[in-house]
Amino acid sequence: MPLVFCRALRPLVTKKENNILHNNKPHRNLLYFRGFCFVIAILYWFYQFYVAHYKGFGLQFRYLTIWGLTGNVIVTGMLFRRTFYEQKEKHFAIVSAVCVLNVLVVFLYWRLYFIDPKLVNYSGSIVWFQEYYLHLLGPLLLFLDSILLNRSFRQFKSGIILALSISFSYVAWTEFVTGPLNNSPAGSKAAGLPYPFLNDMVLADRLEFYVISILTGVFFYAVFWLIDRICISHFWGLAKG
Repeated sequence: MPLVFCRALRPLVTKKENNILHNNKPHRNLLYFRGFCFVIAILYWFYQFYVAHYKGFGLQFRYLTIWGLTGNVIVTGMLFRRTFYEQKEKHFAIVSAVCVLNVLVVFLYWRLYFIDPKLVNYSGSIVWFQEYYLHLLGPLLLFLDSILLNRSFRQFKSGIILALSISFSYVAWTEFVTGPLNNSPAGSKAAGLPYPFLNDMVLADRLEFYVISILTGVFFYAVFWLIDRICISHFWGLAKG
């Protein structure tokens, strides 16, 4: 009889433990953090439709920055949902790929901006709070979650393949779809490509730029993977997963 009673009680104990986990402070903090990241990302995503003014075929989706923002909305929503339902960390490939996409956006944007803001903003500077969220705060929040909380770089192969697929898809979208179907901005060599500096390059130069940018993304991915392998797994004593 005692053995039967213990077996019957086990599911109740497990459920109580799960409720304690759901209500403890670290879990609540993680839930709040991911909820904040998801809400602010989706607000900025809708902002592009209803407040920001984009013209031409493809609208805001002509820009790599908005690809990064869209990916941010998707992965922060997925992570928030898993935290809310107390599920194990997953989605490593897509989280790591979108993280690298956003880091690449930050790197390319500010690198070109400090050379000449007109290289990336042909119609003038965007409103300051959007500029700093899209090109700094949003990617930073996702980076912290990806590296420290989700630890999405604990794997390599699936994530790097997905990251490369996103990169090649954006290049194809730009060169074969939105570029030919738009007339502005216009440069000395081309017209319709989303960023002004691209329109001052011949195709060979643009392809070289794309390859260098994609390889930079691969470099970032490898660095973040090493951070997870060496710093987090070894020095901090966390499992490699």
